[in-house]
Amino acid sequence: MRAAALALAAALALGGCGYHVGGRADLLPSTLHTIAIPAFGNASPRYRLASLMPAAITREFLSRTRYRVVADPNEADAVLYGTVTNYFSFPTIFDQRSGRAAGVQVHVFLDVRLVERATGKVLFERQGYEFRGRYEIATDQAQYFDESSTALERLSREAARQLVSSILEAF
Repeated sequence: MRAAALALAAALALGGCGYHVGGRADLLPSTLHTIAIPAFGNASPRYRLASLMPAAITREFLSRTRYRVVADPNEADAVLYGTVTNYFSFPTIFDQRSGRAAGVQVHVFLDVRLVERATGKVLFERQGYEFRGRYEIATDQAQYFDESSTALERLSREAARQLVSSILEAF
């Protein structure tokens, strides 16, 4: 009987501890309803990534949040600005027979800033936000297929997922 009373007391005490399931927070102001995601700037040697990122982030916002994404920044409550600041890749695995790279590690760095348009207040900012990806390269020349484009698409989707989570949870 005493153990049951202690368990009930502990459950009631811990009920208000502030614990919540990750990925469910939305710490942006409730006045925000629309977000614009203009084209990203690009200071990296990979032009394609700067065009993939806004599209991937738009898909994430539409599929995971209550926000509506609009094309015109002048019609948005907030604007997400971004720049791909650096991109580099390097081989991580080599084929023993040919000496060619068989695996590649990719690092992408972004500067992002979410600004409330009406006030100019910065709601989220991260400089040098790093994302990593990995892909493999076929070592048989008859089966060779350039995986870098596919890898960049995967990386942009994963980066968008992480970025939107970071924005929503102000992490």
